[in-house]
Amino acid sequence: MEAVGLVVPPVPPGLRAVYEACSQLYPDQPNPLQVTAIVKFWLGGPDPLDYISMYRNLGDPKLGIPEHWHYITFGLSDLHGDGRVHNRSTEDGLSGFGLELTCRLKREDGETAPPTWPAELLQGLARYVFQSESSLCAGDHVSWHAPLDGSESRIQHMLLASEPQLPSLNTPLGSLSFLQVVGVCTEELRAAQQWNGAGIIELIRLVPPAGGTWLVTDMRRGESIFELDPQLQDRLERGVASEGSNLSGVSARCAWESCEKLETEQGRTFVDVDDSSPKPRRLSSSDTMQIKDALTQGLAVSQKAVLPPIRKGSPPTRNPSADEQDLARRADIDRRRGSEDSEPLPQELAPTCYLEHLQLHFNVEAATLIPLALRGRLLHGRHFTFKSVSGPTAITLVSTGVEGALASESQPYATHGAWLQVMLTTDAVQQLLSDMEDIVTLDEAQLPKVYEWPEMKLGICVLPDSSFDVLQ
Repeated sequence: MEAVGLVVPPVPPGLRAVYEACSQLYPDQPNPLQVTAIVKFWLGGPDPLDYISMYRNLGDPKLGIPEHWHYITFGLSDLHGDGRVHNRSTEDGLSGFGLELTCRLKREDGETAPPTWPAELLQGLARYVFQSESSLCAGDHVSWHAPLDGSESRIQHMLLASEPQLPSLNTPLGSLSFLQVVGVCTEELRAAQQWNGAGIIELIRLVPPAGGTWLVTDMRRGESIFELDPQLQDRLERGVASEGSNLSGVSARCAWESCEKLETEQGRTFVDVDDSSPKPRRLSSSDTMQIKDALTQGLAVSQKAVLPPIRKGSPPTRNPSADEQDLARRADIDRRRGSEDSEPLPQELAPTCYLEHLQLHFNVEAATLIPLALRGRLLHGRHFTFKSVSGPTAITLVSTGVEGALASESQPYATHGAWLQVMLTTDAVQQLLSDMEDIVTLDEAQLPKVYEWPEMKLGICVLPDSSFDVLQ
């Protein structure tokens, strides 16, 4: 009787490409420990990543790079090429989302196996990418607002950087790059917001205890790069002064209302305007497409410099529906408070209207970014958008240097559906910065905090998070 050999199916081309890149870097670790999705994503499982491999990297003592664990994802790129997860592509296009994520975690003394919490973190980021259909780029940042490992660590946020050891790949299913997730503290996150993520990554590379050349995350690090090397603060300030900020938008708890209201049949709040009033120019095509495309994805950004907070208080749950419920709890106040069954006008059909008096509402986290928006964006002739996490409401601050806008110097507060534009002159920006010097140090105990400029018919109110939960 002739024996029948076991037929081993070929390794899919995308999976083979990523695996071979890892094998070239770690030829002595052909079978690394892996975190694997129990139920694959294409079979209805909650985790979009097929695998996360965990390697032991010896570092480089000569370069001050410590021994660490190296985590590498499989699944953001197209591994299979048969349409089960990603749309089929060609060699000339992107493989899936065109990326895989990595993370480097300093190995603690006596540690014989890699911790698995970074794998959960990477799965959470992958869920964000799949749910939002937004890719990630080097220089992006993620506001996490909790120790990444659930401890008492100061490392509570993330920046994304180019992976130092894994080069970009051209596979039969398209191209992909490796992006490294780098744990940072609050001071470093704020610096990235004030300037740009890529600039802060380069500063971190200069400080071995903060990550060094390979950007190794140390959850025991107790000092920011500006405490470890005070001279870096000067470099940050020079960068902001000369380049401004690349951050042009955030998801935030925010709302707006006019002091003079006119209810339309759709329950929206507008201020009547004389049809004979001169109509301001519309946004230039580049600004319009940038903001509208980003708003469609739920976030207005320039050069993909920011991500919305994915989850506050703890690492993300493995259940996507719970993630969505959490995002809903973090949602903005929606200024439209009509009946529950009233339907908003489609954005493209909404009229453009102008407000005489304007009140803006922000929570503390959003309010602390107002000086960044004013100093790092508007004073450099740019714009900045606060976008609702769950609703259509968006507030765009526009400088007079932005070509064409719904708002103008004579009619500085303009609405188009749920999109509000606020045009501020250089003098107005300087006045707001002067009067809001304390806003970056506000805490919940000082709320509500109101700033008013009667001559501009403008007010800004900073409210506690609990107020947004009640009023949304």
